[in-house]
Amino acid sequence: MSPALRPHFSTAGLRQGARAAFPAFPGFIMFALAFGTAASQKGLSLGETLGLSAFVYAGASQMVGLEIWQSAWTPSTILTIMTVTAVVNARMILLGATLQPWLKDEPLARTALNLFLITEAGWLVGTRYHSEGGRDVGVLLGCGLVLWVVWLVSTFTGFFAGALVPEPKRFGLDLVMPIFFGVMLVPLWKGAKPALPWLVAGLVSLVVHALVPGYVFIIAGALAGVIAGMLIE
Repeated sequence: MSPALRPHFSTAGLRQGARAAFPAFPGFIMFALAFGTAASQKGLSLGETLGLSAFVYAGASQMVGLEIWQSAWTPSTILTIMTVTAVVNARMILLGATLQPWLKDEPLARTALNLFLITEAGWLVGTRYHSEGGRDVGVLLGCGLVLWVVWLVSTFTGFFAGALVPEPKRFGLDLVMPIFFGVMLVPLWKGAKPALPWLVAGLVSLVVHALVPGYVFIIAGALAGVIAGMLIE
């Protein structure tokens, strides 16, 4: 293998990755602003809100986690939020697996950091660069670091924007999460057949919610949707 095609790391790659992240800024900023605002209205502290964005760093999981968030935690609620986060983020296992040929010779610490920072946007930037013959792992890390910082800054801004509104229901801010998820579903529509898992997940969630107290309905709906999708495919 020529040196040009061998995976390597450089500061020039970091800068290139940072620049490549720019097109993803609008989506990241709007999602993080929405999360920061919703977290503020939910009653989370600034530290709790930034902690979720810094360490969970997964928009959909953070939004779902807000629905489960409790002022007093019990082992069952902790297990529920952990399970929901794992189910929603299971797709990251596949994204990480596709990067293995690129990262296998990297130092363990840098590989762990790259995998922690991976998002769909960063993965798309990295895999496109790799498919075009690029092998500088710095591109992947530079993109991931910049997007993580943008996510935190936007969460911070959204938190204080939400805190400035004393009566969120008066302005409809309590509808931020359901509206956001509704809008996110629109571009995912690929026809009736691919939507069947959504229908199964919704019906199972409604039934379990009516029969079982707590937040088990979220896990049940997610798992039912995954199973339905597997069977349909």
